[in-house]
Order: sequence, then C-alpha cells, then structure tokens
Amino acid sequence: MGGRTHGPVVSRQPASNPLGVAAREMPLAGVDWKERGAVNAYTPILVLGGLAAGFAIFSVVMASIIGPKRYNRAKLEAYECGIEPTPQAEGGGRFPIKYYLTAMLFIVFDIEIVFLYPWAVSFDSLGIFGLVEMLLFVLTVFVAYAYVWRRGGLEWD
Repeated sequence: MGGRTHGPVVSRQPASNPLGVAAREMPLAGVDWKERGAVNAYTPILVLGGLAAGFAIFSVVMASIIGPKRYNRAKLEAYECGIEPTPQAEGGGRFPIKYYLTAMLFIVFDIEIVFLYPWAVSFDSLGIFGLVEMLLFVLTVFVAYAYVWRRGGLEWD
C-alpha cells in the first residue's frame, strides 16, 4: 500500500503556532503571536475613539452647513434663565464665596473617588497597611467635609 500507515496521522507543529498551520502556509511567519495579540487588543478601543471623533466632527460641520443662518439681536445676546442680563463691572462681577467653597468641596470628593478606585482594585495585595492608609485618607476628607458643613457652606439661602 505504498508505505502508508493506517493509524492516526500526527502532525509536528511548532509549539508557538496557536493556529495549527504549517509555517510555510502562515502569511506572517516568524511573528511573535503574543506581541501581535497585544496590538490587536487595542484595536477596538482605537476604532471606537475614531468613530466618536468622526461623529463629533461630522455633527459640527453638518450643523454649520445645514443649520439656519437667521441671526438677530435677541439671538446674539447672552441668555440667563429667562432673566434680562445685567451689565457687569469692568473686571467682571463678584461672586459669593459659597460658589468657591462648593467647587473646592466637589474637587476634594472627586479626588477621593479617583484614589478609591485603584485602591479597591488592589485591596487584597495591599493588606492591612492599605486599609489603614485609606481610612486615614477618608478621615481627612470627612474632616474637611465637616468643616464646610459647620461653616454653612452647604446651605443655600
């Protein structure tokens, strides 16, 4: 029968070839498949970012081309919740300090959240040290919160 065996045919493929294709049939012979997989992992993110940027640019351009061009004095004035705009002083108006306190409080809690996410992800590897450090951090933030609360920074009169 021409020297052919009747058992299962065993193919000797290299261990680094995940597709089971002979090296001469592979279009990218000699490419490290681990590195190629890492590049392909970012492809959907880049495609989504490109689509979002393309949609944003397309929307702005089409709105300026297709949109109505009938301007009048009322449309060009500043709009302040239906109230006639009041003239401001030369260097701008003065704002109450409560606006700034609220903004600073927002930033403090925003920064706290930024630090809490990575801490929650790596909580197991940090151990008791990470727990104590985060408790001190949260305690510091809540001391600032209690100070603003006691001073009346959260009350809108």
